[in-house]
Amino acid sequence: MNLLQLLLTSLLFFTSAIAETSDPHPKFPCQPPHYGSYPFCNVSLSITNRALSLVSLLTLPEKISQLSNTAAPVPRLGIPPYEWWSESLHGLADNGPGVSFNGSISSATSFPQVIVSAASFNRTLWYEIGSAVAVEGRAMYNGGQAGLTYWAPNINVFRDPRWGRGQETPGEDPKVVSEYGVEFVRGFQEVKKKTEVLKSRFGDGDGDEDEDDRLDDDGDGELMLSACCKHFTAYDLEKWGNFSRYDFNAVVTEQDMEDTYQPPFQSCIRDGKASCLMCSYNAVNGVPACAREDLLQKARVEWGFKGYITSDCDAVATIYDYQGYTNSAEEAVADAIKAGVDINCGTYMVRHTQSAIDKGKVSEEQIDRALLNLFAVQLRLGLFDGNPREGRYAKLGSNDICSSSHRELALEAARQGIVLLKNDHKLLPLKKNHVSSLAIIGPMANNISNMGGTYTGKPCQRKTLFTELLQYVKKTSYASGCSDVACDSATGFGEAVAIAKGADFVIVVAGLDLTQETEDKDRVSLSLPGKQKDLVSSIAAVSKKPVILVLTGGGPVDVTFAKTDPRIGSIVWIGYPGETGGQALAEILFGDFNPGGRLPMTWYPQSFTEVAMSDMHMRADSSRGYPGRTYRFYTGPQVYKFGTGLSYTKFDYKILSAPTRLGLSELIPQSSHKKLLLQNGEEQLRYLQLDDLAVNSCESLRFNVRFSVSNTGEMDGSHVLMLYSRMPQVLSGVPEKQLIGFERVHVRSSEMVEAEFVIDPCKHLSVANDVGKRVIPLGVHDLVLGDLQHSLSLEF
Repeated sequence: MNLLQLLLTSLLFFTSAIAETSDPHPKFPCQPPHYGSYPFCNVSLSITNRALSLVSLLTLPEKISQLSNTAAPVPRLGIPPYEWWSESLHGLADNGPGVSFNGSISSATSFPQVIVSAASFNRTLWYEIGSAVAVEGRAMYNGGQAGLTYWAPNINVFRDPRWGRGQETPGEDPKVVSEYGVEFVRGFQEVKKKTEVLKSRFGDGDGDEDEDDRLDDDGDGELMLSACCKHFTAYDLEKWGNFSRYDFNAVVTEQDMEDTYQPPFQSCIRDGKASCLMCSYNAVNGVPACAREDLLQKARVEWGFKGYITSDCDAVATIYDYQGYTNSAEEAVADAIKAGVDINCGTYMVRHTQSAIDKGKVSEEQIDRALLNLFAVQLRLGLFDGNPREGRYAKLGSNDICSSSHRELALEAARQGIVLLKNDHKLLPLKKNHVSSLAIIGPMANNISNMGGTYTGKPCQRKTLFTELLQYVKKTSYASGCSDVACDSATGFGEAVAIAKGADFVIVVAGLDLTQETEDKDRVSLSLPGKQKDLVSSIAAVSKKPVILVLTGGGPVDVTFAKTDPRIGSIVWIGYPGETGGQALAEILFGDFNPGGRLPMTWYPQSFTEVAMSDMHMRADSSRGYPGRTYRFYTGPQVYKFGTGLSYTKFDYKILSAPTRLGLSELIPQSSHKKLLLQNGEEQLRYLQLDDLAVNSCESLRFNVRFSVSNTGEMDGSHVLMLYSRMPQVLSGVPEKQLIGFERVHVRSSEMVEAEFVIDPCKHLSVANDVGKRVIPLGVHDLVLGDLQHSLSLEF
């Protein structure tokens, strides 16, 4: 059976759940008078005891029926069906069956695609987006149109620029990806902060003081909604060459696993307290990710994961059907369950678990363990606490969806994430009073359908770039130039050239949409699609003034021609800016907002497509002509560097305080010094292994670096400070440089603010060695902020 057939089979099971989520008065467990007296309904008991009680009351067939994303009802216990699969990547989306817009609520706030919000480098913004999406999720749940468990965020590192889903991620840097994941998950799941907001909005009836002790989530407390860190792990290929995500074997070194692929997941679990982890389709070093017991148990045992583990959709099926890792479907189910998978998106476990038990492949006790994890999360969500319309979030409803505050937040995210890449001779901002006519050209200029990117639901409002520019210049003309983004024909160039000739200023919108990059589709080229380059050049040749080039899409494009062409005065990347993207772009073009976004990924030249997308190595290898990947290891030419982003004003830095020397010898007992030298077989230590440091010694190593940031230009603006470290090259695989701190600050014209980074050498000045162990290189580390450089000597 192929994957399409599997998905069609699964859809048959989804039908009842879709009907359930569209019910304005959904059924709930523990409903009095007949079903409220079970121990699992008793809120005075612990979550664990309630979950144990529930599992103990189920028959084996009932247990197995819970192992699908569409969990079956248990009528005799008053438990209705439950749909685990809802989506909320950058707003509620109906990609999965858990969310439906076919009811009294027909839309939800569409925030910018994740790659755009990431370009803001603003942790507070990320948290607030997660929180706003959660409020809308709870409101839709109350209306019977959504579930409580959501499969976001996507925290895979954007390793290869061709990846169709790179747009869904926070970019290529493990630290940025990690911190985005933590902030989004906290904003999405946390109860206490949002409870305080709801109390102030609705009054004091939404909770009481006795409940507050349960609100601070230490990993197993109450949840507003459940977030899921995906896709675990080393997943970043859809379809490329002969490779597909369903059967791809990601061969990853221990070094790359430790300091690139795993940190976002470790942070999402340890610091974000995520309540769900999704294992990916691909294999990792020969073993399907959903059968990697060592990795899944590391998450639980070492990282402290308390939640449920789901497979990606039909990823348990691919263990046997696509990857041929097992000899039967029963073995695939058994391997996944024993590895730690609790639920299968799809019906594979429901169909094959009984047979696996009958054949002795898996035990009922192992099924019980999975159910305990599942029910514990549902209990933390309050699913068994009675009528949700009488609970903490009872007053949330349609008025809390598409609210003015949420749309303003979406607008602010788009403003902060848009990146100015080129601005020769200060072409931008345009002066409203000096622009009598405007032309906007390009297939995306008047098309809103794909401006949200993947996993976009039904936006509150739909306004195109063209529509929003009309608010600034009434005499604005539009021509598509190309019939679509693929731009296979030049037949529309004539009309575009004609309106360009007659306009004061010309904006050309070029780049990508979801026909070029999406789930299950990687790119093969980094150039603009089809004849788009010819369109841009044709317009630039006839425009009265230099052209403004606006680029859409999540993945990098090679626009070297535009970067070097003086007829193209400005380049602005808007990515997939969401439902308010048109307004944000117009505000930036006309100077109502000063751009401050920075690229969260390297923009490579077209020649990078010669590198095999299937090569998972991060580090460069000159012996085989391999240039490496991402700004940390890439040694080849770049169109735009990671962190590139211009402003309409100018910022200067000064270092106010930073240490010049850090002694590490006191962290290790004197008696162990000689032993360390002998272990390394050297006369002088080149690095310290973190495993050798005393417990809590990392905390004593922390130090502060203080900077001043001055705005020496004429316009107020926000600026992203990016502090890098360059390590001494004392072992193989040291990064070219590594981001160790970032902060977005707002500085008024002619004013100065101070900023401070807290540096933890164990985290920020360490690197993985070739066996995947974290080490701190000894010697001179350069701390780099813009053009400033400060030397710090780590000595032993």
